[in-house]
Amino acid sequence: MNVMLGQVVCSKAGRDEGRIFIISGIVDDKYVFVSDGDLRRFENPKKKKIKHLDITSIIIESLTKKLNDSIKVTNAEIRKALAEVKEKSESGE
Repeated sequence: MNVMLGQVVCSKAGRDEGRIFIISGIVDDKYVFVSDGDLRRFENPKKKKIKHLDITSIIIESLTKKLNDSIKVTNAEIRKALAEVKEKSESGE
């Protein structure tokens, strides 16, 4: 399964089931690090198995660019981007 930094995913297993995250790091072909800027801050991401995530086609370009260039990403940026994604999905866009 191809995943990218900055891609939006939804947890389908574990305590955080139903929460949306961004992929903040890729460990290997089975594990990634996810952050939501709130409970899972960028400094302390959650290591999740890819098979426990619903992978969306949504990629947050601004965060992807920063993550690929090793530029600091703030938790506020992550929260704002995820809020916009959630708002768009609720409005049916």
